[in-house]
Amino acid sequence: MNGVAVVTGAGSGIGAAVAGALLDAGWRVALAGRRAAKLDGVAAGRADAYPVGTDVTDPESVAALFAAVRDRWGRVDLLVNNAGTFGPAGTVDEIAVEDWNDAVAVNLTGSFLCARAAFAAMREQRPQGGRIINNGSISAHVPRPGSAAYTATKHAITGLTKSLSLDGRAHGIACGQIDIGNAATDMTAGIATGAKQADGTVRPEATFDVAHVAGAVVHMAGLPLTANVQFLTIAATTMPWLGRG
Repeated sequence: MNGVAVVTGAGSGIGAAVAGALLDAGWRVALAGRRAAKLDGVAAGRADAYPVGTDVTDPESVAALFAAVRDRWGRVDLLVNNAGTFGPAGTVDEIAVEDWNDAVAVNLTGSFLCARAAFAAMREQRPQGGRIINNGSISAHVPRPGSAAYTATKHAITGLTKSLSLDGRAHGIACGQIDIGNAATDMTAGIATGAKQADGTVRPEATFDVAHVAGAVVHMAGLPLTANVQFLTIAATTMPWLGRG
């Protein structure tokens, strides 16, 4: 049996696929998210799945999540920081400050709070150590039109990943990032029908099966702590992202 994992945003989309793949690979998995019914659906029939209602923007909720996982299984070996939102669309002058703050709270502060709690657990536990995998995005490299909030938070996730990697060395904590482009989920369904391009046109974009994202995360998670996938980019082959063209 593999170790103990926490997956945020686990009620649907990429999070649900990753949680399911980790369970299939023998991990014990805490499913974190806001929608209890969705978490229960992912956990149904899975003895090693543990749904925990969590708001990643709330420090007390995050602390309660990790306390519950440690109470149940004694340690934390893996965090998959997946919870996220596209946030507001529009040019920067069209974005309301409250909408900007909401995107930062989920995408960046939520990842920080979960990484903070996981890092503390991994540093304290014996044997020491663990792994954190952050969900970046193609937008951690290049933006879509009208996506300043989402793009800024995803660029910031790269900085968080690098800092966690550096600071975790002394404690056996590895950190990597997976940057995903157009995995087919409900959240990205609109992209397949038509997405605004850098030249102002709207065109459908290719997508790919989210199961391949889940497989990539399982691979990253399964490495010994002496090895780390620092950055992994997985995208639909013909997705317009290199220069967004």
